[in-house]
Amino acid sequence: MSATTSQQRATEESFSSEPNNETPGPSSQVVEQKDETTEAKNNESAPSTQSPETKLVKHNLKNGSSDTSKSEREKKLKLDREKRAREMASASKVWLSKSPRGLSSSAKRLQKELADITLDPPPNCSAGPKGDNLYEWVSTILGPPGSVYEGGIFFLDIHFTQEYPFKPPKVTFRTRIYHCNINSQGVICLDVLKDNWSPALTVSKVLLSVCSLLSDCNPADPLVANIATQYFTNREEHDRISRQWTQKYAT
Repeated sequence: MSATTSQQRATEESFSSEPNNETPGPSSQVVEQKDETTEAKNNESAPSTQSPETKLVKHNLKNGSSDTSKSEREKKLKLDREKRAREMASASKVWLSKSPRGLSSSAKRLQKELADITLDPPPNCSAGPKGDNLYEWVSTILGPPGSVYEGGIFFLDIHFTQEYPFKPPKVTFRTRIYHCNINSQGVICLDVLKDNWSPALTVSKVLLSVCSLLSDCNPADPLVANIATQYFTNREEHDRISRQWTQKYAT
């Protein structure tokens, strides 16, 4: 009887010493998942270990893309202006090198004005022939400082007839502009280009008059009535739209 009891005890001890190879039940898996979720949340809520210098670098890199694109646009505009200036200067040299002999009176007058405007251009303006056509000019006007067109670059076409200077040139804006005296086709309502024209006037004086019109419009004699009305009744909105158009079309 004692021998049998000893054998049973030995058998029980051997069973108790064996490792438990049972697969964990569903409850243990849920506990493990909760532990993992809690750990993930703790990691998310934990304070960032990035240094202030690292954060500043990342911030600068993020904002740097917009600054870079802006500088690229400014560089492109500058290159375009320089290209146009070279083209006008080249065309000017061609015409200035030609002998006045054989030229019509209008061509001689234009050749003289071209020499004057090349040597002494009016402030914020430039002008010269398109290619080899002395009667077709292109002009550039910078938006007058302090005006709603400040910062804009406006391109104009100037067409002369054989009757120049006894008939005024036809000047039109190629760049869109929000102005009560300039319509959507670029036509300008300016007295010196109509009834008040005089053969004593020159291209330089015409461009100065256009610049003056940009600084101080004439809503009493409008070409675009609704813009003139807005100028009188809601000046703040008029100026806002003028600046918006300048930013959109002239920069």
